[in-house]
Amino acid sequence: MTRYQYQVIALCGLVMFIDGFDTQAISYMAPHIADEWNLSQKMLGPIFSAALVGLMIGYLALSPLSDRFGHKRVIIAATVVFGLTTLAAVWAGNVTELVALRFITGLGLGAAAPSAVALTGEFSPRRLRATFVLVIYCGFSVGFVVAGLVAGRLIPDYGWRSMLWVGAAAPLLLIPFLVRSLPESPVYMIQRKMDQDRIYAVFRRIDRALPQSLPEQSEPVFSVEENDSGQRTALSSLFTRKWLLGTLLLWFVFMINLAEFYALQSWLPTIMTDLGYSMSVVVTATTLTTVGGIAAAFITGPSMDRLGAYGTLGVLYLVGFVCVALTGVAFHAPLWVLLTANFLAGCCISGGQKSLIALAAVFYPASIRSTGVGWALGIGRVGGILGPIVVGAALAMNWTPSSVFYAMSVPMLVAGFTVLLLGLRYGRHADRSAGIDDTAPGVTSEEARIPS
Repeated sequence: MTRYQYQVIALCGLVMFIDGFDTQAISYMAPHIADEWNLSQKMLGPIFSAALVGLMIGYLALSPLSDRFGHKRVIIAATVVFGLTTLAAVWAGNVTELVALRFITGLGLGAAAPSAVALTGEFSPRRLRATFVLVIYCGFSVGFVVAGLVAGRLIPDYGWRSMLWVGAAAPLLLIPFLVRSLPESPVYMIQRKMDQDRIYAVFRRIDRALPQSLPEQSEPVFSVEENDSGQRTALSSLFTRKWLLGTLLLWFVFMINLAEFYALQSWLPTIMTDLGYSMSVVVTATTLTTVGGIAAAFITGPSMDRLGAYGTLGVLYLVGFVCVALTGVAFHAPLWVLLTANFLAGCCISGGQKSLIALAAVFYPASIRSTGVGWALGIGRVGGILGPIVVGAALAMNWTPSSVFYAMSVPMLVAGFTVLLLGLRYGRHADRSAGIDDTAPGVTSEEARIPS
């Protein structure tokens, strides 16, 4: 790893940080929006889900654009979109306007994340790929934490729109740094037959031991390993015989995990507020679920790289079955027990989500990685959209918070066994993708070859 690689990963992490901040901020704004606009609790569901619908469409329809325009351009364009639409939401005067703007914001967020994951995977050594994908997704979780801290300070004094001002300023200020310092994907440049000196300059910044300039030769200097799908597009490659079963199982687990994740993050603040907890306790409890996900990443990332991706994630989900059910019990226990249960549930739900994205990043090769991750996240958003709606319906039918969490624990059990089943079919492939064979240094050692 060089400073240049850390710089690329840090910029991708900042994009994910802003994504997380924007996604979670609405959960803290929603009760205050409802009070100001006299909305029923049922109307909060569309506000929660609008950006998630946009995210789903962004992941499905816009992530493949990176194959045509490159990861850098997609990240920058998407950041401009969600920065400007977040700013425009400051002046939203009704639910329709807010939902429409949140939907467009979600489109931008959905386009940026897969390219950030793919670029991180490409600039990471194979032996650390899962770890670094988890690192940038910790940026997403840190955004959740910061959203809670900022909400606790700004909303009581300046109102819910102050969160939108902050959420718009961050991406707009980041854009100049992305334009100047974020490189394009070397694999994309090689496939597009761009200027070889430009490509070589990227590799020289990674490895200063390379010669000052390219050797003169008649044959092409760079090549990209072809997968067995030949000339297929990245999207159609997901449905070839080699990838179809793994793709479908990944989508199923993504739907479960994202349903759990967004149900927890969207409704926990409202549930605890209705139970009479103060704003500071609500923010602490919600933040602990996110901190748990960050803490879990320090264990699951190295474990996935060293011990196996599927076994690590499968065990995490099985533990999550117990921890989510424990949260339901903890609503009738002392506060410290509830906060501990929130932390442990976050380790398994939020930590599981990061680990699942890392699994997708090491599962797919570079040529289809952005599309593979993007479609997994996009299809998973079906669960993310339904999760908050189902929990809202259960609460409207007078389910107790404990009953809701008991029911939420069961899908975690199903996800755990599904991942273990996936590992039985693709475990050896995961080891190769994650870089158990660690002989080749450099950022894209498995995808791009440079002559000695």
